[in-house]
Amino acid sequence: MSAQDEAASDPKARRPLSPHLQVYRPQLTSALSIFHRITGIALAVGTLLLVWWLVAAAAGPEAYAAASGFIGSWLGLFLLLGWSAALFYHLANGIRHLVWDAGYGFELPTVYASGWAVVIVTGALTLLAWIVGLVAW
Repeated sequence: MSAQDEAASDPKARRPLSPHLQVYRPQLTSALSIFHRITGIALAVGTLLLVWWLVAAAAGPEAYAAASGFIGSWLGLFLLLGWSAALFYHLANGIRHLVWDAGYGFELPTVYASGWAVVIVTGALTLLAWIVGLVAW
């Protein structure tokens, strides 16, 4: 019997090498890691809105009025809210990663505490920035 025939008849040999994603329970650590990548992409895409606004400001009053009109609309404000939340999340989680790079905070309770701290700081900074921004507007 060849090695291939033995592998085909052995149930353990036909199993996947690693469990399928459906086997895993979502965890805070994996969710924060995935969200860090997503917010990095969102920041890059959201920066295009900022660039459009700056180019419109340099292009003249008509272009600036169009860009400001969009940014001041409900869709523009919603995009800015998402962009600012992504910015503060990416900042807070980046600081968390810098602490890890220094060799601290790898104990499991500390990992979860710092993860929840990132979520809370993100919400607080986003809320604070919008309150200050709307009061100044």
